[in-house]
Amino acid sequence: MKKVVENDIFMQQRRNAAGKLGLSGLQKCTAAIRMLAYGLAPDGVDEYVRMGQTTSRKSLLHFTQGVIKHFAEEYLRSPTDEDLRKILYQIEMRRFPGMIGSIDCMHWEWKNCPNAWKGQYQGRSGNAGLILEAVADQDLWIWHSFFGIPGSCNDLNVLYRSPVFDDVLQDGIYPNWATFIQGFTRPQLQKHKLFADRQAHVRKDVERAFGVLQARFAIIRQPSLAYDEDILSDIMKACLIMHNMIVEDERDMYIRADVLRRYYEQDLSSSSATVNNGEPFEFQAGRPVNINDYLGRRVAMRNRQTHQSLKDDLIEHNWQKYGPNNH
Repeated sequence: MKKVVENDIFMQQRRNAAGKLGLSGLQKCTAAIRMLAYGLAPDGVDEYVRMGQTTSRKSLLHFTQGVIKHFAEEYLRSPTDEDLRKILYQIEMRRFPGMIGSIDCMHWEWKNCPNAWKGQYQGRSGNAGLILEAVADQDLWIWHSFFGIPGSCNDLNVLYRSPVFDDVLQDGIYPNWATFIQGFTRPQLQKHKLFADRQAHVRKDVERAFGVLQARFAIIRQPSLAYDEDILSDIMKACLIMHNMIVEDERDMYIRADVLRRYYEQDLSSSSATVNNGEPFEFQAGRPVNINDYLGRRVAMRNRQTHQSLKDDLIEHNWQKYGPNNH
């Protein structure tokens, strides 16, 4: 609240033309947070904070923009080397090594979508909406988010437009990192059954994250009343940022918090994420990209034979390490 208020004149308490003090920054931030948390309309907070509908709506817009401006760089960042090591160590403890997150899409109904756009944004339910793509880890920290694709698209359409693999394609790290590993609908072999069971334990993290996100911020659980897509985007980003803030504040109280404490006690070098030739993994976003290398990695990333080979290796690894003869 302090960061948002001190950098936004609208959010600060000022005197009106009669010399009387207006609404305080605390009142404006409280109105904004109540609208986000409870999904209230702008005129639904008038009695609680003594604020009119127009001021409440403006407070919400200024608050979400302030949260994004001051906290997006930290709380919507890509994972660093250290973050990846922690994630890989956690997932190793859950007996599904190599996974750095699960990905899925969530739809947000857009009740007041302009009539001219409804055909484009209308999904299978018949209602207009927007899609959020996200990647989450075990702690429910959301590492990647991509919002704004029309609700008429399916998950694959979203993926093809998503920047989730931009770093992979630009930095050339794909060959040592699997992309997507699908499960088995009806596994027949014991190896496949074991793999499906292990994967089921870890692949629902992002769906849990969506559930917690909607529970904390009812505004994205209910149909949106805004008319502007940019406003919806700001609301979603602000909710994601504050969700990650809460995760950071509360993760020490999680049941498996002892996992990370053991991580700090061990030799970090033994769990370092590496790329070719054993060099430490490090993002180098922003450097010049060779278009031929980029296209080559793009083809390799979508190669079905490579995908199947990686999947077979992972199935075999799980069987050798956690099969019935290796308990």
